[in-house]
Amino acid sequence: MCRHLAYLGPPVTLASLVLEPEHSLYEQSWAPADMRGGGSVNADGFGLGWYPEGDAALSGGPVRYRRDVPIWTDENLPGLAGTIRSGAVLAAIRNGTVGMPYGQSAVAPFASGHWLFSHNGRIAGWPDATLKLAERLPVADLLSLDAPTDSVFLWALLADRLADGMPPADAVAAIVQEVEAVAPGSRLNILLTDGEQLVATAWTHSLHVRRTADSVTVSSEPFGGDGWSAVPDRSLLVATAATLHITPMEGRE
Repeated sequence: MCRHLAYLGPPVTLASLVLEPEHSLYEQSWAPADMRGGGSVNADGFGLGWYPEGDAALSGGPVRYRRDVPIWTDENLPGLAGTIRSGAVLAAIRNGTVGMPYGQSAVAPFASGHWLFSHNGRIAGWPDATLKLAERLPVADLLSLDAPTDSVFLWALLADRLADGMPPADAVAAIVQEVEAVAPGSRLNILLTDGEQLVATAWTHSLHVRRTADSVTVSSEPFGGDGWSAVPDRSLLVATAATLHITPMEGRE
């Protein structure tokens, strides 16, 4: 499995989220606390996605820095992460599933337009279990997948719904429920953001949230002190920097 986090709030350095706190994502790469049998380290790559401030924001989309090496081996990361500030961040470290390809293109966050996406978990019975779902995607989308992994496929399904104009929370809930229907026992913890809103799921894997007066942080594991609450399993989380709503997903239309 993987570990990931998302943040919305006042601008902070990437290092203050990913590198510096106690039990940060950096530390979770070699000492995760709650992998639930999904491996012991997250050393198959890492990725940072953020929305630029000021004039750089005029480009309209997020910026990504992804590597297919363990996060602790990147000598450039501390300097980079210590100087970049953003009010909207999504970061992930990867523990690749046996039998799936490795490489930078398989590392979250994945992006399209204003969206950043990460998946922590696995699709049970991949890829055979999802053939019917794959038939719904345009052939061009299937042929242009960044990498032939379950996470990238999950992102393709979701991006297709977003492109059709489906509200993001509805799209995420629908995809999770459709995948679970054809691949029972899947682990489908999702993070999705456009820099203004955040949609997340807790689906048979760990997820925690911390709210302050002007920020929200969601993470696979708590880091940097107190104030965290566990998100109930099979829940949908929808948040902005100022709002937070968590609802059960089972039975949701």
